[in-house]
Amino acid sequence: MRRLSVNAYQVALVFKRGAYQRMLKEGAYWLWPWESVRVYDVTKPFNAPVELNILLQDEALAEALQLVEVSDTEIVLVYVNGLLTQVLNAGRYTFWKSIVKYEFVKADISKIAITENISRATLANKLVAPYVRSYTVESYEKALLFVDGNYVQQLQSGVYYWWKNSITIFMGKADTRQQQAEINGQEILTKDKAALRVNAYAQYKVADIEKALLQNKDYERQLYVCFQLALREYIGTMTLDELLEKKETIAPFIVKAVTSNADALGVEVSGFGIRDIILPGDVKEIMNQVLIAEKKAQSNIIMRREETASTRSLLNTAKLMEDNAMLFKLKEMEYVEKIADKINSISVSGNGVLSDQLKQIFVPQK
Repeated sequence: MRRLSVNAYQVALVFKRGAYQRMLKEGAYWLWPWESVRVYDVTKPFNAPVELNILLQDEALAEALQLVEVSDTEIVLVYVNGLLTQVLNAGRYTFWKSIVKYEFVKADISKIAITENISRATLANKLVAPYVRSYTVESYEKALLFVDGNYVQQLQSGVYYWWKNSITIFMGKADTRQQQAEINGQEILTKDKAALRVNAYAQYKVADIEKALLQNKDYERQLYVCFQLALREYIGTMTLDELLEKKETIAPFIVKAVTSNADALGVEVSGFGIRDIILPGDVKEIMNQVLIAEKKAQSNIIMRREETASTRSLLNTAKLMEDNAMLFKLKEMEYVEKIADKINSISVSGNGVLSDQLKQIFVPQK
């Protein structure tokens, strides 16, 4: 015989020619030569050396073990002294009942909703993450939840967790912030057959996500077409001159024309504007010629007006000088002074007749 000592926090299983015989707890024992022993630490999980059902027939061993059974549609979260240590898949697991405090949380992963009392921190743990799928809806977004292709509910902003399984989950999102659509390079004919290229923009935001995503396909493209058609409708009913005169009326008309269609798309239109209207080369040249002619005409009018005013002033001055000899003399002196400013020197030659004439000009007669 041989002696066996089982220490504290240990358990020994005795086998005879491979068949389980009994369990030994702390103490000293004598064994026959044909008996073999396996010693286990009760602070660690128990791995059965033979079929577990055989061992559990021993009531003493069954009482010392804690059995955890996990079905194909379940997982079990194992906490040791309050800390998550492992996740159990389908199977049967045994743990020694000892000073180590085990806690088991069983979760049904055949559904998508996480109804078990599991914290968000645990769901984000690397041990649990492979069994969980998460979706984030930003603060400026709204989302629609589809399960196996069926619409379930509308989701507000936040982080959502569901079990990962064969059930298909799809989330349709829409940005609820104000957005801008560019409507550029629109080739449009006016009422008088002038071909224009129009560049415009539109501002909008999603107001009803269910209309936008459930009742309409590609609501953004449909909204673009609505703006495009409204713009063509407006420009097509006006001549080029009328259009250029009433450019400021385009935006209100387009917004009003598109509003009803936008409501059906679940969209709220907040603004529309024309960036530029590009004329064909020949029309642009004609418009430039018209502009030049108009400016020339305005210039001629101004020149004629100034000439008329100048002539009227001269006429008034002449009438005053005609009635007042002294005024005539002063005017004469003014012109002589202007002439003298431009002459450096004067050489006078001749008889006394010239001197007498100058005296008559510059010396007032008594």
